[in-house]
Amino acid sequence: MGEGRPYPEHGFSSRDWAKIPPRQVRLDQLVSTKREMDLQSLLSKDSTFYGDLFPHVVQWQGELYLEDGLHRALRAALHQRLVLHARVLDLDAVDMS
Repeated sequence: MGEGRPYPEHGFSSRDWAKIPPRQVRLDQLVSTKREMDLQSLLSKDSTFYGDLFPHVVQWQGELYLEDGLHRALRAALHQRLVLHARVLDLDAVDMS
């Protein structure tokens, strides 16, 4: 678990994230950028009604940071799944200068 986002600001909007096709990510490779989670988000049956169906992950310097979707990752872990489908923004492949 991290504390905040260690990677540079990427400026991606919800529309930008939607253009990234989801792929499988191993849960044990994810580093959370949030220290707390809203229990209501975890327990809500319609938690994805207004948002993206897939968590948002940022790849930076070889690490995978879970930016959005902690409740989905926790649900997957509670169901003993090893992988999660997520949208991965690869900042390692983008020139941030």
